[in-house]
Amino acid sequence: MNIEKFISEFADQFDDLDTSSFTAETLFKENDEWSSMTALSVIAMVDDVYAVRLTGDDIRNSKVIQDIYNIVLKKSNS
Repeated sequence: MNIEKFISEFADQFDDLDTSSFTAETLFKENDEWSSMTALSVIAMVDDVYAVRLTGDDIRNSKVIQDIYNIVLKKSNS
């Protein structure tokens, strides 16, 4: 798993937003399209692609995409 691929997969969860500028430091919750449905899409994508279960607290406690990536790395190595 690498951060670039993860950012791309994360960005795919946003339908109507130009995500080409997404980076590891993107404050994803500040985007107008962020909602509880987007959060569920991210949780489902991580479960499907990485076989890691994110929780609502994982999302709530994260500010940037790197935070989510770090959680996925930690949980996939446990």
